[in-house]
Amino acid sequence: MANTAPSLAILLFLPLFFSLANSQSFIGVNYGQVADNLPPPDSTAALLKSTSIGKVRLYGADPAIIKALANSGIGIVIGAANGDIPSLASDPNAATQWVNANVLPYYPASNITLITVGNEILTLADQSLVSQLVPAMRNLQNALNAASVKIKVSTVHSMAVLTQSDPPSSGLFNPALQNTLKQLLAVLKDNKSPFTINPYPFFAYQSDTRAETLAFCLFQPNSGRVDSGNGKLYTNMFDAQVDAVHSALSAMGFQDIEIVVAETGWPSRGDSNEVGPSLENAKAFNGNLINHLRSLVGTPLMPGKSVDTYIFALYDEDLKPGPGSERAFGLFKTDGTMAYDAGLAKSSQQTPSTSPKTPVTPAPNTSGWCVPKAGVSDDQLQANIDYACSQGIDCGPIQPGGACFEPNTVASHAAFAMNLYYQTSAKNQWNCDFSQSATLTSQNPSYNACIYSGGGN
Repeated sequence: MANTAPSLAILLFLPLFFSLANSQSFIGVNYGQVADNLPPPDSTAALLKSTSIGKVRLYGADPAIIKALANSGIGIVIGAANGDIPSLASDPNAATQWVNANVLPYYPASNITLITVGNEILTLADQSLVSQLVPAMRNLQNALNAASVKIKVSTVHSMAVLTQSDPPSSGLFNPALQNTLKQLLAVLKDNKSPFTINPYPFFAYQSDTRAETLAFCLFQPNSGRVDSGNGKLYTNMFDAQVDAVHSALSAMGFQDIEIVVAETGWPSRGDSNEVGPSLENAKAFNGNLINHLRSLVGTPLMPGKSVDTYIFALYDEDLKPGPGSERAFGLFKTDGTMAYDAGLAKSSQQTPSTSPKTPVTPAPNTSGWCVPKAGVSDDQLQANIDYACSQGIDCGPIQPGGACFEPNTVASHAAFAMNLYYQTSAKNQWNCDFSQSATLTSQNPSYNACIYSGGGN
């Protein structure tokens, strides 16, 4: 029997269409300020309101930005700096003063939803702040509660807090951090606060530069990777990294704590010796990530909902140190125009390119059916099936007993899945690309009781 079905049975029953709100609470952006050419806060607020971005994360508590976002409805994450931790930990009054200065003058007109204490503290080379982190978080949360302010407190982690992440079901936190993490997770659980993490498929690709890994990292068609621990199929690195964190939380008995992706992104350029940065790859990653979040498919271990995700970053930051890629993560230019179209405009409903080489000229509402090109290998067609069926379409008809199961061939099943993916997307040219293995036809491929949707508008 042809192996044409993804292993996640739940995907077979997902709805074909998903309603997109003007702004989407699960799509956020990081607003870094390590730059000398940023636009005024009011201009940034206007830019954000013109997009479907529902949340913005600040690394500090800049009053001008917080005030500019007042009454916008945009959720705001503010940060207490690493340098604030000692005083917050040692003196509850310092925590009260921090809240009085950085929260109460603006809340609730400015929709502050979360405060992050420090950044990647547990994996810093200097471990002096580790023992002070949980007391600082606890004092800050107590100060918020005392002020009757419904804002949660967390801290952001790098993926380096895990010592094991592959396969995702084996995810484990660093044993050396177990004691601190138990205390930290208890605070998060007691206050229903999220565990915030920075997964970057970009860095995963830099350590494994095979073509199939790039496709896996960019949400492009690929054969997928089966988790040897539970048999679940992964078609992208983002889901694998997030589920590794979920497994690590579960191993410590905190599987019910919400995961929030505080940072993820892909640079549009870099130094000549860097592998992976390019405009095409950045557009493919961020655009396909946004499309994945909008699908509400979720991850294999957390299906049916999207993880709140903050994309890094709103603008390039020209003063950041390090390799060139560090200064090239911006979704927008500082004049307010798009660095590339990742599908964030409120009017944008399009599905981004699944191939970095696909032409970017849109051709919406194209008539016809999307089918495989002649001569495409079964391996490529199987990858197309796995990808299409992981994107929220109903692949039940190509399962045993389904109307399109016979003929039981990879080519026949791929034609159905690829066409259904195309028809339920915005029907741009790139939605019928599949790494240049697909083409549009005006000839209806339906047969017997197997009906292919599409053909006209």
